[in-house]
Amino acid sequence: MSSRAAGSVLLHHLGPRVFGPVSSPAAAAPRPLLALAGGGERGAAAVWVRLLSTAAAEAKEEAAASKGNAGSTVAAKVEAATVLAEAAASKGNAGSTVAAKVEAAASKGNAGSTAAAKAEAVEAAKEGDGKKSPVVNSYWGIEPSKLVSKDGVEWRWSCFRPWETYKPDTSIDLTRHHEPKVLLDKLAYWTVKSLRAPTDIFFQRRYGCRAMMLETVAAVPGMVGGLLLHLRSLRRFEHSGGWIRVLLEEAENERMHLMTFMEVAKPRWYERALVLAVQGVFFNAYFLGYLISPKFAHRVVGYLEEEAIHSYTEYLRDIEAGKIENIPAPAIAIDYWQLPADATLKDVVVMVRADEAHHRDVNHFASDVHYQGMELKETPAPLEYH
Repeated sequence: MSSRAAGSVLLHHLGPRVFGPVSSPAAAAPRPLLALAGGGERGAAAVWVRLLSTAAAEAKEEAAASKGNAGSTVAAKVEAATVLAEAAASKGNAGSTVAAKVEAAASKGNAGSTAAAKAEAVEAAKEGDGKKSPVVNSYWGIEPSKLVSKDGVEWRWSCFRPWETYKPDTSIDLTRHHEPKVLLDKLAYWTVKSLRAPTDIFFQRRYGCRAMMLETVAAVPGMVGGLLLHLRSLRRFEHSGGWIRVLLEEAENERMHLMTFMEVAKPRWYERALVLAVQGVFFNAYFLGYLISPKFAHRVVGYLEEEAIHSYTEYLRDIEAGKIENIPAPAIAIDYWQLPADATLKDVVVMVRADEAHHRDVNHFASDVHYQGMELKETPAPLEYH
């Protein structure tokens, strides 16, 4: 190749770089050409080597530019994710964790590692979803209210409210008993007595588990009675005299007893199975009995509550004798019955026993109303009778 041909080739390749727009400072200062020393074939070979090296440098710069564009794209995406993470950070600590991990992903994206940046962002999003506090966003605008107790402390229970707490009247007569005289009362009395025998055999002196079993049964009658009175009120377009509310409050109170003793004793698997069986049988039996004779159904509950008073009295005796440890009262019991902070299991049992005595009176009273030929709606319900 002659020197003239080599010069034309050199002009063809270097012309755009010399006379074109400057894209970067590096491009504005091209490397010097090799000297065409010696001319002829030797000079042409030197020029050809220089052209090859220049073409390789251009290829590297283009590859770096493409990687830089990809990195900037990832950086833009990650920057948007960082903005979202910062918004989440104002709602919880989980957002700050996400933001930190997204920043790490951004640094990888700026370095050109697109796949690694995406994987890191996905991992950070998953971890943020797992750690964020449960916040319910609803279209309907329903937000849980923030309540405080009378001491100004944030209320920690969702199953009952501060205005639903109370102090039972523990001075109530615990020995009061309805003597069965008519046939229906005797049937109710001996039905309850027959149920006590297998309970004594099964639980013996394990009063914690016995209390749980008792409360799973005792919470059924109030719900059944309130349900049937509610349906009757709807069918007949009439008021209930407040009895629906009284019976439903009784069921809720018994359920709170169960929630309390769940903190004291842990039932075994076969005790849980027994609860399922007993509740299924008792619910249907009591439902049918209330439909046939409400006065019989309420009398049965009255006698059940008398047996509950006896069981809790035995429970207290074992605590006082040291046979059962007098552990600190569960937190839910302290708030529900407005007990002092240093209350014990003995205080809880005293409160529960007083509740059972009030339920005894209410149900015997309801049965007496029916025995006198009246309906419950004709007699004002004993609201707030604790």
